[in-house]
Amino acid sequence: MPGYRKLGKTSAQRKALLRNQVTNLLYHGKITTTDTRAKEVRKIAEKMITLAVKERENFTEVEVTAKVAKKDANGNRVKEVVNGKKVTVYEEVKKTIKKDSASKLAARRAMLAYLYPVTEVPADGKKVRKNTKEVDMCDKLFDEIAPKYADRKGGYTRMIKIGPRKGDAAEMVILELV
Repeated sequence: MPGYRKLGKTSAQRKALLRNQVTNLLYHGKITTTDTRAKEVRKIAEKMITLAVKERENFTEVEVTAKVAKKDANGNRVKEVVNGKKVTVYEEVKKTIKKDSASKLAARRAMLAYLYPVTEVPADGKKVRKNTKEVDMCDKLFDEIAPKYADRKGGYTRMIKIGPRKGDAAEMVILELV
């Protein structure tokens, strides 16, 4: 008896299906799927959330200086002539950044290895490539989801049965974050 359900798929198909459903659960907050798939997705999602909760405050704030191109009123880079060549003018700016500890970095990389990249499309319905933006699922886990469950010791998901599917009578459930 294996430690997981095979879901009637080859290993590559099963892994892709579970990665996709876990990513969508964490991005949207809930998904509708079959009972057996939901049980497998729940296992993985709970582990991801637990990892994020443990490592959410494991960083140090560091002040760094960065060179930033100087810009004019129109947003164009300011250039000056030096030795007959046009050169961009830079100014130094002090920034405060969060530097992850080693364990948080390892957790972030484990999440990135599993979760699919999410591209957010604007709500107006026009699927124009320039208006889309990448959503960093690791940051969403650490900044939005983990603080919600900081005082909770597991049980981050809920399964609500909604009855059999019309085509093949498979038991359907809504899997959602509590």
